[in-house]
Amino acid sequence: MSFIDSVVNKFLVISDLFISNPQTYGDQMNIVATDGYTLNPGDNPWDEVASLGELEIYDRTLPDELVERCKNADILIVNKTPFSGETLAKLPHLKFITMAATGYDCIDIKSAGNLGVPVSNIPVYGTDTVAQYVFSSILHLAHNISIHAEAVRKGDWSKSKDWCFWKRPLIELKGLTIGIIGFGRIGRRVGEIANTFGMDVLANDIYTDESPSYNNFRWCQLEELFEQSDVVSIHSPLTEDNNGFVNYSLLSKMKPTAFFINAARGGLVNEIDLASALSQGCIAGAVVDTVSVEPIHLDNPLLTAPNIFITPHMAWGTLSARKRLMVGITENITAFISGQAINVVNKQFLG
Repeated sequence: MSFIDSVVNKFLVISDLFISNPQTYGDQMNIVATDGYTLNPGDNPWDEVASLGELEIYDRTLPDELVERCKNADILIVNKTPFSGETLAKLPHLKFITMAATGYDCIDIKSAGNLGVPVSNIPVYGTDTVAQYVFSSILHLAHNISIHAEAVRKGDWSKSKDWCFWKRPLIELKGLTIGIIGFGRIGRRVGEIANTFGMDVLANDIYTDESPSYNNFRWCQLEELFEQSDVVSIHSPLTEDNNGFVNYSLLSKMKPTAFFINAARGGLVNEIDLASALSQGCIAGAVVDTVSVEPIHLDNPLLTAPNIFITPHMAWGTLSARKRLMVGITENITAFISGQAINVVNKQFLG
C-alpha cells in the first residue's frame, strides 16, 4: 500500500467512526489554525485537514485575538502562537492541540495537561531539511561563496593579476571535528553527513545509550565539545533549564578558527555573549537561523556583530518538509479523534 493510500484509508476510518458512533463523536470538530501562513503561503493546501472537521485558518493571530478566535475550537493547530495557562483556561471546548512543528515551547503543556488537553507534536518532518540547512551553512562558511561571487561582480577578478584569488581562508572539512549538542533525529542526521565528509563527530546529549555505527564518533562533556570542535551545531529543544546556556564562558573555549551554528532555538544562546565572542575574535564565524525574539528586533546585538550570517528561521521551510508537516497534522488529528492520540508530549501532566 502506498503512503497516499494509507493516509486516504485513515480518512475513511474516521468517516466511518463519525457515521457509526454519533453519540461518541457528535458533530464535526471545530478546528482552528492560529498561524497557518508559514505552513501554507499558497503552495501547500489544507484540504486533507479540512476533511476532518470545520476548519478555520488564520494566517497569524495576535495575543489579544486568541480567545475570541479560539473560544469555540475543539482542536487547535499551532506553530509559534504562544498559549499560556491563563489563555488555555478560557477555551472551554478545547480538547486537543497539535503543533505544526516539532518544538512546543510556545505552549504551556503542563497547564494543558491539567485541563485534560493532550498536546502532540510532529517529530520527524524536518530531519533532512534542517540537516541540509546546517551543512549548507558549514559549507558557506568554509568557502564564503557569496563574498567571492560579490567580489567578482564588483570587478575584483577582472582587475586581478592572477587567474584566481580568495578573500577568506578556504577550508577543507575532512579531518576536522564537528560537535553536535542534542543528538536526536536531526543531530544524528547532521552527524551522518559530517561522517561522509570525513569529519570526526563529538556529541553531547542527556541520552548516551545508542552510539552511531561509524567509527569516528565519541560522546563528550559540553566544555570538551566546545574546546575540541572546529564546528559546533546545536539541536536541543528549548527548556527552562537550558535557556541561554551557550554563553561567553563556553564560546571563549572554542578555537579562534571555529564556527558556531544554531538552527534550533534562539533562546538557547546568550546573544550578547555570542556577539562579544565574534567581535573579540574568539570564533571565526557563525550562522544562526533562530533568535530569542522573532521576528528579530533591530536592537538585537547579533545584527551588528562581525562574521555572522542570520537567516529568518527558514531552515525548516522547504516545500517537501511543509508537505510532511501537513500530513503529520492530519495524522495527529485523525489519531486523536479515533481515541488513540499519537506524539503526545504532555502525557505526564494528563489526569
